[in-house]
Amino acid sequence: MTTPDVAGMVRQIEAALRPLSDAVQAVPMRAYMLDQFAFLGLRATPRRQALRGLPRLKGWLASELLALAEALWDLPEREFQYVAVDLLSKHHQQLDLDSLPRLLQLVQRKSWWDTVDGLAGVVGDIVLQARALRVGQTAMDACLVHSNLWVRRVAMLHQLGWKEQTDEARLLRYALALAPETDFFIRKAIGWALRDYARTSPESVRLFLTTHAPHLSGLTRREAGKHLG
Repeated sequence: MTTPDVAGMVRQIEAALRPLSDAVQAVPMRAYMLDQFAFLGLRATPRRQALRGLPRLKGWLASELLALAEALWDLPEREFQYVAVDLLSKHHQQLDLDSLPRLLQLVQRKSWWDTVDGLAGVVGDIVLQARALRVGQTAMDACLVHSNLWVRRVAMLHQLGWKEQTDEARLLRYALALAPETDFFIRKAIGWALRDYARTSPESVRLFLTTHAPHLSGLTRREAGKHLG
């Protein structure tokens, strides 16, 4: 089997996207992200449509997919990080628990909610598909006390969408452990994770909010209770 050409794939992605750049559209996109990142000015739909003709990555190893994502992370425009997240999400079954350290390194590079939340979904998919090993959840326990707030946010959000497969005890323990934090993105993440689980087990979330109301921020309570009536 031919070794995947990471650099060649990056060139193909750039060749597909750069001609479509829109300097006018880039202005509000950059402003929405508080002028932290450069943008080509491409919305999600045209960006994804432009890449439909790319060679398939089905046979790529985890290390090769991660190298591609890291190379895209090195490019200045934010759309390339979005492409990396899309590719990792699409091919998450080719990743494994050994991929977590490199994914968490990406979480800590050019960090903001847009890429962090996408990577949290990839991390969650990997942990869920290897759940029987329990190693992934142990890794998430370590993320919960990480010095980087974005890594802690990943820990809080990694069970989004798990529904009946949610580890309820761990979810609620994480929420309570992070509750004292004052950062907006942590408080929002707690509420989002609880709101998501409330669709599966509303009584569990309602009881948690009632029992621990004095310890939870108003933002967290509002987010968590949106679908509880």
